[in-house]
Amino acid sequence: MRGRWALRGLKIAVFVALGIAVFGFVSMHLWNYLMPAIFGLHVITFWQAVGLLVLGRLLFGGFRPRPGGFGFRRKMMERWEQMTPEEREKFREGLRHRCGQPRTPSAAAPSA
Repeated sequence: MRGRWALRGLKIAVFVALGIAVFGFVSMHLWNYLMPAIFGLHVITFWQAVGLLVLGRLLFGGFRPRPGGFGFRRKMMERWEQMTPEEREKFREGLRHRCGQPRTPSAAAPSA
């Protein structure tokens, strides 16, 4: 199970690095092609282009997540509302099992 998460994390890291590289090179080449010819500005390096992308993101978009989280939360809430109480409890038990908490009958119903 941990190997699967490590592989997923590695894939995400590779895609993020690839995305930064692609957007950095595209911005660098666009800047170097347009800005010196139009405005007489200096040519920039790859890292300066990445810095401009980060600065633009901070100024105009921020790094906060978008509302709804790509619709995942909304979809999950709709599914949750359609579940019966028995299905909800079964779902909770499955999450507890996957998150490392052992299934125990005493945890579900306290004894009096």
